[in-house]
Amino acid sequence: MQGPRINHRIRVPKVRVVAADGSMLGELDTHEALRMAREANLDLVEVNPKAFPPVCKIMDFGKFKYEEKKRTNEAKKRQAVVELKEIKLRPKTDIHDLEVKIAHARRFLEEGNKVKITCRFRGREITHPEAAEKQLHAVVDRTRDLAIVELSPRMEGRNMTLVMAPLVKGMQQRARPRPAGGPSGPSGPSGPVTGHGGPGGHGGPGAPAGTAGHGGSAGPRPAPAPNDAR
Repeated sequence: MQGPRINHRIRVPKVRVVAADGSMLGELDTHEALRMAREANLDLVEVNPKAFPPVCKIMDFGKFKYEEKKRTNEAKKRQAVVELKEIKLRPKTDIHDLEVKIAHARRFLEEGNKVKITCRFRGREITHPEAAEKQLHAVVDRTRDLAIVELSPRMEGRNMTLVMAPLVKGMQQRARPRPAGGPSGPSGPSGPVTGHGGPGGHGGPGAPAGTAGHGGSAGPRPAPAPNDAR
């Protein structure tokens, strides 16, 4: 692809000039615009040749090309390449083979690819399209968590096909297994423990002396006062 015309390749007599800082300088003779670009050690670049007169900008053309290439490369990196994978079935595909086909479809969808399911008829099988529909719906049901049906089942000659597209969450948010075991809450020392198993029932070892628990023996009674009647 041919790039923009710059400097002396611009052959028109007048141009509309944009300064390096983005300000408009208006219509100028081309030789005057070239002089201004040279004095600033920059280039005069034609940015809109279809305008009348053409629009030119004073800029560093080498830096402009470098940044343009960098933007293009970044856009390519962000662009997702989606392939169309095909899985072939028969109306009489047995359960084991169907499970294998479904596993392949799930793997393709997890990788971000579309999947085309093709069920091919042979001989008089085409008189029973409901058998093919049953196979296709079985695949759809087993991949519902990863895909949506982009093209519903339809006949293409002696084939019945459908196309599934991956869900975004199916590609990016895989289910992560939870760690097995482990405490259900924070643990650590929490001071004296007063449990049921101590000699004083609920009082336990950490309870004050003389405190009776539920069902445990009471602590020593206090001595009688000196003025108690005997």
